[in-house]
Amino acid sequence: MKKAPNPIDRHVGSRVRMRRVLLGMSQEKLGEALGLTFQQIQKYEKGTNRIGASRLQQISRALNVPPAFFFDGAPLHDETGLENGSVLSVAEPSSSSFVLDFISTAEGLHLNKAFARIQDPKVRKRIIDLVTSLASDDIAPAPSHEVRQEEKS
Repeated sequence: MKKAPNPIDRHVGSRVRMRRVLLGMSQEKLGEALGLTFQQIQKYEKGTNRIGASRLQQISRALNVPPAFFFDGAPLHDETGLENGSVLSVAEPSSSSFVLDFISTAEGLHLNKAFARIQDPKVRKRIIDLVTSLASDDIAPAPSHEVRQEEKS
């Protein structure tokens, strides 16, 4: 029976993948920068292999982010179920893990980059309304006062 990856290891790995893809770097190139094979990078990104502290430091340098970047939005609970609030207090609710999973895909990154290039807040609001109307009824549109605040900034 295979052991499931630890949620923290999966999260850190997905953040490695997200940053690598954002930079347009292949697994092979990251592996070369670290003296590893692309297969090892794959294992790190899936969370099947844990990333040690010194290796995480190397990865953070290669991807030009601080080591703390990889823990942003990490789950509050580890596999033992104990709360790790003091270390991972910046975590998002666990229901947002699907968002991180999507953003980590090439499709999610492409959509996010394109959306970020749209300067007009009204156009952004219309796109959000369109996507919300096309999506399932599970997602409610953002209140209009939030968009108005965004337009002011």
